[in-house]
Amino acid sequence: MNETTTTRRPTAVVAAVQLPGVDDAEHQASMAELGRLLETLGYEVVGQVSQRRQTLVTGTVLGEGKLTELAGYTGGSGELPDMAALVNRPKDKARQRREVLERDDDDADEGAPASTTEPRARLVAVDHDITPSQARNLERACDAEVLDRTGIIVEIFHRHARSREARLQVEIARLTYQVPRMRMSGRSTERQQGRGAGESQLELDRRKVRDRISQLRDELERIEQEQGTRRVRRADARRVALVGYTNAGKSSLMRALTGSEVYVADKLFATLDATVRALHPETTPRILVSDTVGFIKKLPHDLVASFRSTLDEAREASLLLFVVDAADPAFRSQLDVTRSVLSEIGAETIPSRLVLNKWDKVSPDLAATLTAEFPDAIALSAHSPEDVRRLHALLVEHFDDALLEVRVCVPYARGALVGEIRSSARVLDEECDEVGHQFHLRVEPAFAARLRAQLGEDNVR
Repeated sequence: MNETTTTRRPTAVVAAVQLPGVDDAEHQASMAELGRLLETLGYEVVGQVSQRRQTLVTGTVLGEGKLTELAGYTGGSGELPDMAALVNRPKDKARQRREVLERDDDDADEGAPASTTEPRARLVAVDHDITPSQARNLERACDAEVLDRTGIIVEIFHRHARSREARLQVEIARLTYQVPRMRMSGRSTERQQGRGAGESQLELDRRKVRDRISQLRDELERIEQEQGTRRVRRADARRVALVGYTNAGKSSLMRALTGSEVYVADKLFATLDATVRALHPETTPRILVSDTVGFIKKLPHDLVASFRSTLDEAREASLLLFVVDAADPAFRSQLDVTRSVLSEIGAETIPSRLVLNKWDKVSPDLAATLTAEFPDAIALSAHSPEDVRRLHALLVEHFDDALLEVRVCVPYARGALVGEIRSSARVLDEECDEVGHQFHLRVEPAFAARLRAQLGEDNVR
């Protein structure tokens, strides 16, 4: 007998407070984006709970009424247990939780709010950064796991990290996020580790995590030094960095421009590693293209700090291509987020061009509007070979405008430079005479300066 079994995804509910200064469109876009983050984690969003308030409620983020509504999705009571009644009880966490659950069951029998949806949500996702105590109170009221926006992003990064460097970067950010929240585990935090140790289990665990973070940072520093050496070797190269919001299509454009098999997926944060490939068809001198980690609103500072070496590919580029999803109504605010993060790492002064990607999904009326609003932008689809060839030509033209035309004489005694010249410069003419190799070149200013330093002013003019 053949049976078809359908595996349901775990379910989640989104909660948010609309604070002063945030309009309805921005608020809805932020909640929708959080929903996409949850989908990337494998959850199905079954509901949203939103509330207008001046500030987040100190203890539970939401007010009483909305907290009850939120708990309706998870099967919780919507109320916090009376902690005063538990103060003098033995510190048996399992017993405390069992008593709280039993009281919740009694409350449900007496008319507590019933679940408003099936299946019951297993996760409450809060579209804010919340304190450990707020998360703990929400878990008690909703009887479900609680993650804030930062926790969700950190978890996505943790799942998508592939290279050793990315895994180290993410693990540092993840442990840093977890340290103040370790009290939320079910383990006892009061037992002494040996007679007279003077350190609770919680303090011991936190110290071990901090030691682990220090160890990871030392290992990451060694890898970053190796990466820095590679970047120094590429210092004179013509370098283009693709930057932009997550899922704007950077990796698809990278694949189209370089012919490389970089990872592409319709997911948020599919790319965490900076990938560098040569523009294809290749030019002389070569143009290197790098794909960088995507940005997002409220990107955790710990992640920005951890990925600083990866973002150096953008900071040290000769040209930035700001890639946006032109079909996304929120791309303007997403572009602002990208520029803000790049400003944090000191990349705001690098020459840049705006790329309106996914142009094939833009309606004619919107296309006319965007063309008028962004007359200097490059409109294209990464899946259109014609559009990619046009961008390729624009990139070559951009860099060729900066080339210098020089004549170089390489004495036969310095013949080792001939191969480097042929690979790093565009040779317009070449001949040999009684003095040495005579070249007529178009070169990058930095390479011309290096040749002058090695051969002397008389041989490079």
